[in-house]
Amino acid sequence: MAVKDFPDFPGLRASVRGVFPGNNDSVDPMTTSHADSRLFSQAREWAAQDPDSATSAALTELVRLSEDGAPAARQELADSFNGTLQFGTAGLRAPLGPGPNRMNRVVVRRAAAGVAAFLLEAVGETAPGTRPRAVVGYDARHNSDIFAEETAAVFTAAGIETFLMPAALPTPLLAFTVRALDCDGGVMVTASHNPPQDNGYKVYLGRHAVEESGRGAQIVAPYDARIAAKIDAVGPVDSISLAAGGWSVLDRSAAEDYKRATSALAIRADFPARDLRIVLTPLHGVGGETAVAVLNAAGFADVTLVAEQAEPDPDFPTVSFPNPEEPGALDLAVETASRVVADIVLANDPDADRAAVAAKDPDTGAWRMLRGDEVGALLGAHIVARLAAGGEKEGDGREKTHGVFANSIVSSRLLSRVAAAAGYSHEETLTGFKWISRVPGLRYGYEEALGYCVAPELVRDKDGISAAVLIAELAATAKAEGKTIFDTLDELYLQHGLHASDQLSIRVANLGLLSAMMNRLRVSPPDSFGSSAVETFVDLSEGSEKLPSTDGLLYLTRDLTRVIIRPSGTEPKLKCYLEVIRPVESAAELPTARQAARAALDEALDDVREALGL
Repeated sequence: MAVKDFPDFPGLRASVRGVFPGNNDSVDPMTTSHADSRLFSQAREWAAQDPDSATSAALTELVRLSEDGAPAARQELADSFNGTLQFGTAGLRAPLGPGPNRMNRVVVRRAAAGVAAFLLEAVGETAPGTRPRAVVGYDARHNSDIFAEETAAVFTAAGIETFLMPAALPTPLLAFTVRALDCDGGVMVTASHNPPQDNGYKVYLGRHAVEESGRGAQIVAPYDARIAAKIDAVGPVDSISLAAGGWSVLDRSAAEDYKRATSALAIRADFPARDLRIVLTPLHGVGGETAVAVLNAAGFADVTLVAEQAEPDPDFPTVSFPNPEEPGALDLAVETASRVVADIVLANDPDADRAAVAAKDPDTGAWRMLRGDEVGALLGAHIVARLAAGGEKEGDGREKTHGVFANSIVSSRLLSRVAAAAGYSHEETLTGFKWISRVPGLRYGYEEALGYCVAPELVRDKDGISAAVLIAELAATAKAEGKTIFDTLDELYLQHGLHASDQLSIRVANLGLLSAMMNRLRVSPPDSFGSSAVETFVDLSEGSEKLPSTDGLLYLTRDLTRVIIRPSGTEPKLKCYLEVIRPVESAAELPTARQAARAALDEALDDVREALGL
C-alpha cells in the first residue's frame, strides 16, 4: 500500500483528552530520568514496529531531540505516549502523529481488528452462519484514505464481506450506504470539523449487529464498551492480518443512489418555488460536488460555489477553524453572496453532516448566520407543512399525525411547541445524534450544533446535504410569498412565543477543573437566573425514565428561563446552554420582546459565571 507523507504538526496536543483519557501507564511530562529512559524505550519500540515509515522516522527524531534536551520535543513525546486513545461512543478522534495517544496506522489497525472481532461475535450471536458485511468510507483529511484502505484490509482478512467507498465522500453518504447495502457495520474515517491536524474513526452498526432502531446509526452504550474490549484484546500490531485484496470498491452508483433519493425529497408539486439564488461553501470539505448535484436535481439551478473553498483541502487554508459555527468561517461565503446578490448562504462542515444558514436580516440589512435552534425550528415547521400538504388522512378524515419530532435536551423548546400544535409527539434526548436517530418513529430530529435529520428513512444520522435541500425549499417558498426566512421565524414566535438562546463555553487546561466546577454547582446550587427564581433543579447524572444518566445539571426558573450545564463530550470544556421565552401578541411587540430576551440572557449569563466562581 502506498504511504503518504505524514504531515508535520510540531507541538500538537490532543484536543479531546476528556474523551480519550490516558491509562495507568501514562507518563507525566514532569518526570525523573528513570521515567525518561522508560519513555524513550517505549518510543523506540513503537518506531520499530510502526508500519508507516513517515511516523516511525518522526518518532525517532522526536526521541533524538528529547535526549538532546529539547523541552518541546520532550513534552510532545510524553503526550504522544500519555496512555492509549480510548474508544467510546465518539469512536476515536485525536491529532495525527506517532504513539498510542495519536491517530496513526498502528492505532487504526488495532481499532479495525477490534471492530472486526465485535462484528463477527455480534452477527454470530444473532444470525449464526451469516458472514458479516461492512462498508468503509473516508473524507479528504490527511491519511483518511490510507486509514480506510487498511481498515478494509483488516476486515477482509477477518472474514468480513467489505465494501470501500469509491472516493472521499460525505459522512451522510456512508450512513446511507450502511442501510442501502444492508451492512452490519460501517466505518467513517473523519474528524468532522476538527482542526486540520486531527483525524478520527466513527463507527456505525446495522443489520444483525444492532437492534432495529440503531441500524445505520452511530454506536451507543453498551456497544462502545464491547468494541473497546475487543480492541484491548488485540495483540501486537504485527499479529494483525491484512488482506492484499478481496474487498469491493463500490462504483459511483452508491453516490448516485444517495443523490437521487435526497433530491427526490424536494420534488413535490405542493412546494414548487425554486426562484432562489444560493451561495454554497463546503469549507474545503468533501460535500461540495454532492451538495450542488443534489440541489440542482431538486430544481435549484442557481447555486454558486465559494471558489476559494470549493475543492477538498485537508489544510483548510482560508479558515482558522473549519467549523461553520466559528466566527469568520462564513466570511468568504458572505462576500460571495453580496457580490452575486444571493438570497441565502448554505454551508456544510468538512464531512457535510452539518448545515449552516446565513441570510440578510431585514431589520439590520446585514448578513447574519442563523443559530442552530432557529434553523431547527424552521425545518420542523416546514416538515409539518409538507406533511399536511401531503394529504395523508386517517379513516375518519383527520390528518395523520404519526411520527415523532425530537431534539437534544440542550436544544430549544420551540420544536416541542411546533410539534404539539400540529398534533405530533415530541421527545428530548441526550446530546448527540447517536441518541436522536434512535427515537422510535422519528420523523424529524435536530440538535443546536447545526445537525439536522430531515429524512431518517434515508440517513439515520445528521445530514447537512438533505437539510440544505429543505432549507432551500422553505427559503424559496418564503421568497415566493414576498417574505424572508426571518419573517417565517417571526411567525413561529407569534404563535409559540419568542425563544432566544445563547451559550457559554469555558475551556480548561486541567480536566479536574470540570469536576470541581460541577461539584461546586451541586453543593451550592444557584437560587435564581436573570432575576427569576429557580423552581426546578434536575441532576441529569441520576438519570430518569426518559433519559439515561449523563453528567449535567438542568435549572428551570419561574419565568421559564432554562439553564443546562454539562462537560463537553469531545473537548476539555464546560458548556452552558441558556434559553429564555417571551410571549408576544403582535408583530409590533417583537422588537421589544427581542430586547427583553437579550437583556434576560445577558443577566442569566452573568449569574452562571458567578455560580461557577468565574
